[in-house]
Amino acid sequence: MCKLNLHNCGGRIDPCMKEFINSLGILGIETLACCCGHGKYKMSVVVTDCINQPFDLISGKEIPRKKRFYKKDKQGYYYIPEVLNEKEI
Repeated sequence: MCKLNLHNCGGRIDPCMKEFINSLGILGIETLACCCGHGKYKMSVVVTDCINQPFDLISGKEIPRKKRFYKKDKQGYYYIPEVLNEKEI
């Protein structure tokens, strides 16, 4: 897990996720989005199933959007609403 960096100079992937995402790529699993959660939220990795429906690989929950999977909270942390409990937001 890495610290939240609000000014990551265009970085598109959390540094602590790179090896995991590269391993998924080697297995032929294309990642659409990911976030380590930065100690506030659970890790999430968005991939597609065999009919191109996005879902979170970690929780197994379907995501009903094809893009803009994440929302940003007041502190600048990103999360996917579908994978959280009400208490976690």
